[in-house]
Amino acid sequence: MIHDILAAGSGTLVGFVLGLIGGGGSILAVPLLIYGVGVQSTHVAIGTSAVAVALSALSSLVVHARAGNVHWPCALVFAACGVVGAGLGSTIGKSFDGQRLLFLFGLLMIAIALLMLRKPKGEIKKFVPLTRESVAAVAPRLAVFGGGAGLFAGFFGIGGGFLVVPGLTAGARMPLLAAIGSSLVSVFAFGLTTATNYALSGLIDWRLVAMFVLGGIAGSLFGGQIAARLARQKRTLSIVFAVIVAGVGIYIVVRGLFG
Repeated sequence: MIHDILAAGSGTLVGFVLGLIGGGGSILAVPLLIYGVGVQSTHVAIGTSAVAVALSALSSLVVHARAGNVHWPCALVFAACGVVGAGLGSTIGKSFDGQRLLFLFGLLMIAIALLMLRKPKGEIKKFVPLTRESVAAVAPRLAVFGGGAGLFAGFFGIGGGFLVVPGLTAGARMPLLAAIGSSLVSVFAFGLTTATNYALSGLIDWRLVAMFVLGGIAGSLFGGQIAARLARQKRTLSIVFAVIVAGVGIYIVVRGLFG
């Protein structure tokens, strides 16, 4: 019962952050499951969070698709190549020592926090859609960026949106809003691939998944309502969240170094 409550509370927190500032909140899922809920295995925490990440991305994808923010040709090519990388990355991750994997995850959190502190670039106007005429130039770039992002996401069991969005903007010069919407196709696909790989090894706690997702739904709804009221402070909120992510990452790294 205590674990269920803690899992639901952790999911609520992650969902709240996702609803409040958008992508990035799922990076807290693994440390919350380990240090908050008390999951003993790093691999089980990664497998469990991968399911939550996939479901969260799917719900957001529906919203963006209805709004016309998903460019499907580019998104599907990127995701298809990324799924191969995610399968390979998650296989390597499963065979990696749990403590070393957690240590690297801490370093990843610090890196993501630093990226979040950077000011976002303006819109990229010269979008190159994936067509028969542009496929020779655009598809290889999408394949390379997609495969790399998938490998990274699969290894750490994260959505990898912070890699997918820049990959889409670099690969197809996609405008930011379209890149965000299109990235959710990959985030869902990567999470599903990683979760399936971990599930085949019995490394997912399905009860925790259910509680985490239920909490996440409630948290995202509440966070979305607050976000509408604090729209002008979104950049400030992102900076505060980045500092929190960096702090957690530093804690994980220090703990890994000194026990």
